[in-house]
Amino acid sequence: MRMSKIVRISVDLGYPFLVIFGWYVIMHGHLTPGGGFQGGAVVATGTALVLVAYSYQDIKEMINKTVLWFQESGGLMLFIGAGLAGLVIGFPFFYNWLANSGSLFGTTVSFGPNPGELNTAGFLPLMNIAVGTEVWGGLTMVLLYLLSGLENEEEA
Repeated sequence: MRMSKIVRISVDLGYPFLVIFGWYVIMHGHLTPGGGFQGGAVVATGTALVLVAYSYQDIKEMINKTVLWFQESGGLMLFIGAGLAGLVIGFPFFYNWLANSGSLFGTTVSFGPNPGELNTAGFLPLMNIAVGTEVWGGLTMVLLYLLSGLENEEEA
């Protein structure tokens, strides 16, 4: 069953803002409350709104479960790879070897409070991106499987 046109248009207009806000929470997780899990849950909430506004047949055409599986697996592999990278170069597991390295994510932090610069956390933003991607894919798959139960119930 589809919702009204007003609901569908509202969801279509609101979804990009939820995705942007979710990625904001993911990217600023090392500076503010939030992070990968919270941001991934915000983006998955946007997907839940799309699932509520459209019928299951429309959703099956819009969202591919294989893409979500690769998204979830890719996030997990990035997270594990970030942890193993320290072992490869001779540091402990999940050692923050990018911090203070002078690279894109490792600008040296000045003394005192951080003025809000994103590139001072080493590979913590990479871990947040990995977790956010995995949570987004995983929660969306859970929602799709729950919704597929409704389709089977309608056929009976």
